[in-house]
Amino acid sequence: MTVCTGNICRSPIAEVVLRDRFRAAGLEDRVVVDSSGISEEEDGNPVDRRAASVLREHGYEVPRHRAHQVTREEIAHRDLLLAMTSRHARWLRTQAPDEASAGRVRMYRSFDPAAPGLDSVADEADLDIDDPWYGGREDFERTLAQVEAAADAIVEHVRRLLG
Repeated sequence: MTVCTGNICRSPIAEVVLRDRFRAAGLEDRVVVDSSGISEEEDGNPVDRRAASVLREHGYEVPRHRAHQVTREEIAHRDLLLAMTSRHARWLRTQAPDEASAGRVRMYRSFDPAAPGLDSVADEADLDIDDPWYGGREDFERTLAQVEAAADAIVEHVRRLLG
């Protein structure tokens, strides 16, 4: 599960990209990818039109989507929770029903081979994916590039977990 604030920009972008990469890797029948937000403010809303436009222009299929707030039950039952920012990661960990669930929270960009490793960053926030909401098209392009940069490593990580 990919997680951002309102579940209309970053986490749906990551969900779409990861679904595409898992399909290309032949794992679509073994992996479920979904997304959510830590806030209920966008509950029921579709993917932001700017995010959908950038995804389509880069060749991605954008499915119907309705934003929702992540639940404690979802946190407990997901094998991997990919937070877009350190704020999202902290929130997920505090809402996790147990240590095992909290331990499955990872920073999405921690999988980007070009990003600094967690052991070399001063703060987990150094791995935040930029929020495009208040920006223009170039901000959505930058967010997509950050998401794509980590996607293949996430697929390989999940492939190893599947055995």
